[in-house]
Amino acid sequence: MTQLDDARMDGLPPLERALEDGWTLPASWYSDSAVFAAERAAVFASAWQYAGWTDQVSEPDSYFVSVAGHLPVVVTRAADGVLRAFVNVCRHRGHLVAEGSGCRATLQCPYHAWTYGLDGSLRRAPRSEREPGFDATGLSLVPVSVDTWGPFVFVNPDPEPQPLADALGDVPALIGSSGVEIETLRFHSHHEWEQEVNWKVAIENYLECYHCPVAHPGFSKLIDVAPDSYRLRHSGLASSQIGAVRAAALEGRTSVPYDPHGDVLQSQYHLIYPNTTINIVPGPQNLSIERWVPVEPRLTVEVTDYFFGSDVADERIEDVIAFDTQVAEEDLVLVRSVQKGLDTGAVPQGRVLPGSEQLLVDFQRRVRDALVARR
Repeated sequence: MTQLDDARMDGLPPLERALEDGWTLPASWYSDSAVFAAERAAVFASAWQYAGWTDQVSEPDSYFVSVAGHLPVVVTRAADGVLRAFVNVCRHRGHLVAEGSGCRATLQCPYHAWTYGLDGSLRRAPRSEREPGFDATGLSLVPVSVDTWGPFVFVNPDPEPQPLADALGDVPALIGSSGVEIETLRFHSHHEWEQEVNWKVAIENYLECYHCPVAHPGFSKLIDVAPDSYRLRHSGLASSQIGAVRAAALEGRTSVPYDPHGDVLQSQYHLIYPNTTINIVPGPQNLSIERWVPVEPRLTVEVTDYFFGSDVADERIEDVIAFDTQVAEEDLVLVRSVQKGLDTGAVPQGRVLPGSEQLLVDFQRRVRDALVARR
């Protein structure tokens, strides 16, 4: 399906009815370059997305680079102490301006040495004094919106977005109720996973634990994934999964991947639409936060930052990360197979279970509505 306004697909019900009746998005939407391009504008261009952590810009004259969807951004804290963010693209010829992170008063494009202050203003353009009428005041870096929650920095390409607090909804309260104290967390490590799948395949897999008893045996020994125990909820832009530790795991009556005793009393998995995920597991003070970067129609990069309480022992940290890695590796096998199946075109639309996969259904509706509005 290459035209977004096609009403029917091979005799299936119209898309506007199909999602409400339990059908999925068309399989072609997970590989079509036109759909992918439309999503960049309709989904990611006005969404809050996790960018990095506040310690990266805790001091004046500091910066770090990140991405918002496909858009390269640079987050800065100038000498005036104000947190800002900009499109990380030079106003001259489009070269990326900054790389990595660091402390310096200016950012200099490595192509022709156009130099910007951390407030975004163009400070120097070599030879521009030879050009009549050259006006540097109109050539600042393009601003994007930026805000923080606890130790986390979020950016939004939209210059006038809804507040970040509205996007987060009740997620901060839910996480607080689990025992996690986000203000005390400290950054531990950064990991990136490249996946040869459409970004929606990865997010949809994240949004349901219907597959957990079959695909995640270690996880299912630790967390009660029975439909009456594993809670699903969605409110605003947030979709949440909350699971209790099995009594057998706490009482030592079954082998589990790691020791779940500690301050954190339950597992929680949250999506902040469209591509930020937040995860906590039972045990010590912990949280991991991810952005899922849509690189190509069939290529997504999962970027994960781990945070732990300052007094959590290294051995416990290693156990939690090893558990998370095992689940991620199991998921990677799944999503690759899903992408292969979708690419065959043999099943142009799937049939979901709206009760067990309600968060997936909500996500697909949001994507559909965004593309329909864009059309």
